[in-house]
Amino acid sequence: MPTRAATSPRRILPREFYDRPTLDVTADLLGKVLVHRQGTNLTSGVIVEAEAYIGESDPACHAAPGPTRRNAPLYGPPGHAYVYLNYGIHHLVNVVTEPEGHPAAVLIRALEPLEGLEVMRRRRNVLKWLSDVEVCRGPGNLTMAMGITLSENRLDLVSSRLWIEDRGRAVGPIAWTRRIGIRVGSDRQWRAHVRDHPAVSGPRQSSRSAVG
Repeated sequence: MPTRAATSPRRILPREFYDRPTLDVTADLLGKVLVHRQGTNLTSGVIVEAEAYIGESDPACHAAPGPTRRNAPLYGPPGHAYVYLNYGIHHLVNVVTEPEGHPAAVLIRALEPLEGLEVMRRRRNVLKWLSDVEVCRGPGNLTMAMGITLSENRLDLVSSRLWIEDRGRAVGPIAWTRRIGIRVGSDRQWRAHVRDHPAVSGPRQSSRSAVG
């Protein structure tokens, strides 16, 4: 279901928002607004699907092999972006969570476009045939539409050209399912999405409302 109009002023999420258990952050990111300013272009979208990756014991988390040059942002302070190139094709954007030294992040999987829709369509080369809700459906599609690349890796989400806002938008019920698009750790029900929202990239099934 579409999100409703904003009912309170825009507010950039503070560091403390991210410095919490990753599953809590995952749920609370739904309904928040991802914003990217690139030159004169500003694009934004409501987060409607997100997925948690937690620690070296999580086989699907990039921290599983321990600290490396690539996964260094995961071990850094919370509230920073972790952007990487997936299979050499798609850039994926994650937000780093939990205290420094505790590697964890939330992958942003889908957005409901808000501002800069024509810019998003041009970046994806889909000016006509794609519906609005499909433009940012999927983690690789949303970064292409938002102009997010490796240049945004390690950016501070509290004080840079990439940030997340609380605009007081209400979303519908949240569903939790297994993570998708991965080969290991897919049994963990750490994927949260707004139930029945048309912009969600994976199955929009109803599931339990809490993580256990």
